[in-house]
Amino acid sequence: MRGELDGQVVIVTGASSGIGAATARRLARAGAHVVLAARRRERLAALRQEIEAAGGRAVVAAGDITAPADRASVVQTALAVNGRIDALVNNAGYGTRGPVELVPVEKIRQNFELNLFALVALTQLVIPVMRRQGAGRIVNVSSVAGRVARPLSSIYDATKHALEAISDGLRGELAPFGIRVVVIEPGFISTEFVQVANETSQSVIADAGPYAPWFANFQQAYARAKRIAGQPEEIAALIHTALVAPRPRARYAAPRHARLALALKRFLPARWFDYILDRRAGIKAEQLKAAAAAGGAAPTPEN
Repeated sequence: MRGELDGQVVIVTGASSGIGAATARRLARAGAHVVLAARRRERLAALRQEIEAAGGRAVVAAGDITAPADRASVVQTALAVNGRIDALVNNAGYGTRGPVELVPVEKIRQNFELNLFALVALTQLVIPVMRRQGAGRIVNVSSVAGRVARPLSSIYDATKHALEAISDGLRGELAPFGIRVVVIEPGFISTEFVQVANETSQSVIADAGPYAPWFANFQQAYARAKRIAGQPEEIAALIHTALVAPRPRARYAAPRHARLALALKRFLPARWFDYILDRRAGIKAEQLKAAAAAGGAAPTPEN
């Protein structure tokens, strides 16, 4: 693997943990000079030390990519390495959980701000550099949620649906300039993602009104799903492939359950597919109806 990306400068956002950290390690082993971008400076510094101790190269660009100045700093840090940017891995993101009825619109905006708008804005800064070079790769880490919208997760899923649409448009727009755009679609991966989603959505979960039984069942379904969870390294391997393949595919998905879900979405009637999603989420209609009858109207979200 050493040497496949020798001399290339690769920005990885969301690099402080999970898929981002695993990707940074793998690309550094392949010879890339990795620009580590995330908010948690201490974690990035520790990751840089780890990469350098293994003979790799990395530089820290700590900051919040929803802030214009921090986005500009990431690009400047990358260009300072050797005046070029060979790849951008847009991995930063988080999930908001809850029924659409109850999630405040401001929380929805915040989720779109990081998962979509900040990624697009960073991409806009990188494209002119790649166009001048006549080459480059942009890898957008979406999710199975980019093509499968689920109950209690449709807000996060909508951000990924939008990212996939942007990626499809960019792929055609940038191809004449030698810039490849690839989408990565992870399934359920063992990271901090679910913990962060629960923390972010705690106020909705705590006052879920008639949806409360749904959340209780969801936690049980999540415990079962952990048994099939993939590892961040599996997604890092896909990102590596997207960067080195002479003609990368438009989309890569992993692990196996992710590919199965996408196949079912493609071939099953919507009613059948919805039934499967409801069963996987632990939804029991009779419980929801009983809770609604007992609890009356749901609380009004504060926007």
